[in-house]
Amino acid sequence: MKVYWRYTHGTRNTYAALYAACEREGFVLEPASAPARDITCYSLNSLNSRALLIEMEHADCITVAGGPFATACYREVAKKADYVIVGEGEHRLPSLLSSIEAGTAVESCGIATRRGYQPADSMVRLDAWPPFSQMKGYVEISRGCPFSCAYCQTPRIFGHGMRHRSIDQIVLHASRYRDARFVTPNALAYGSDGRKPRLEKIRSLFRQLRNNIYFGTFPSEVRPEFVSEEALNLITTYCANTNLQFGAQSGSNVVLERLNRGHTAEDVIRAVELCLDAGLSPVVDVIVGFPFETDVDQRATADLVRWISDRGKIHAHLFMPLPGTPLAGSRPSPLIPELSRMLGSLALKGKVTGSWSDPKIAFCGSCSNDRA
Repeated sequence: MKVYWRYTHGTRNTYAALYAACEREGFVLEPASAPARDITCYSLNSLNSRALLIEMEHADCITVAGGPFATACYREVAKKADYVIVGEGEHRLPSLLSSIEAGTAVESCGIATRRGYQPADSMVRLDAWPPFSQMKGYVEISRGCPFSCAYCQTPRIFGHGMRHRSIDQIVLHASRYRDARFVTPNALAYGSDGRKPRLEKIRSLFRQLRNNIYFGTFPSEVRPEFVSEEALNLITTYCANTNLQFGAQSGSNVVLERLNRGHTAEDVIRAVELCLDAGLSPVVDVIVGFPFETDVDQRATADLVRWISDRGKIHAHLFMPLPGTPLAGSRPSPLIPELSRMLGSLALKGKVTGSWSDPKIAFCGSCSNDRA
C-alpha cells in the first residue's frame, strides 16, 4: 500500500513529525504535488483549505485530512475527505493506515468520517514520538498553552496543559544539527506549567546541548511577562541569537484584556527595556485590526509601535479570524489612517515587517505550530 503526503507551503514540520511516526509503523509518506493512489494525506490550514478540499473531493484515492482547519471544521472536511484526524496525529495516522491496510473497521477515537466522530480520550506524550527522522524538521520541545487568547488555535488543538519533551530527547535530536532551533508556544515556559517559568529546567537544557542554540527566536517566541533579567542572562550566556521575539499584539490594555492575553502593554515595554539592557534586540509581534478595536485602541497600538521602533523591530500583521477560536467568523476592523501611514513609513526604514493590508501574506510568513 502506497501512502503519499500532499506537500504544501507551511506544513514542513508537520510532515517531518508524521513522517517519523508513520515510518516507525512501516509506512513511508512519499511527498506528492497532487493526490496519488493508494492514500494521500493532507494538512489543512485556513489558507490552503479551500483549494485542497476541492482537490480531495475529486481525488481518485483514499484521502486523509488533518491540521488546524480540519480539527476546527471536521464536519465540513469529512464531507470531502474519507477520514479526518482531529487534533494530534502521531498515533492516529499510523493506526488509521494500519486499519486501512488490514481492511478492518476504523473505530479509533479522534478520527471523523461522514458517519460521525468520537472525540479522542488521550493526548500525545512527546517523548513517545520523535520530532523527525529522515525528513528533518525543527525540534518541538513543548505543546499546549494555558492561556486562551481569543484569536489563537493552539490551546484549542493541543490543550491548556503544557507537555514537554525531555532534555535527553531534545539533546539527542538536536545533535543532528549544527544550529539548534525549537518549536514551542513559549520558549521560556519550557519545563513549566506555562504560567510561571522554571528557569532551572532551561538552564539544564542549555548545559547539555552542544549546538549553536537559538532560543526565543524563529521559529518560536516567548511571552513578554516571562522576560526577566535572569532569563535573559541564561540566553546571553548560552545562546547564539542576538535578538528575542515576543508578542505584544496590541498597545491597548482594553484590547489585551478582551483577548485574554494575560499581560499588559506595560509588560511589553518592560520586556523591551530588559532586552536592551541585556544587549538583545527586541522583535515584537503586533496584530492590528481586531474586530472590536476602537480608534482609541488603534492609537494606543500606534504609540507602542512608534516607541518600540526606536529601540527594536516590529512584525505587524492584520488580524485573521481562525476557525475554532472565539473570534472565528469575525472581520478585521479598518485601520485608522494614522496607524496605516506610520506602519508604511516604518517599513520603508526597515523597522517594520509583515503585512497589515492582507492577512494571508502575514500568515504565510509566520511560524505555525500546526500538527495534523
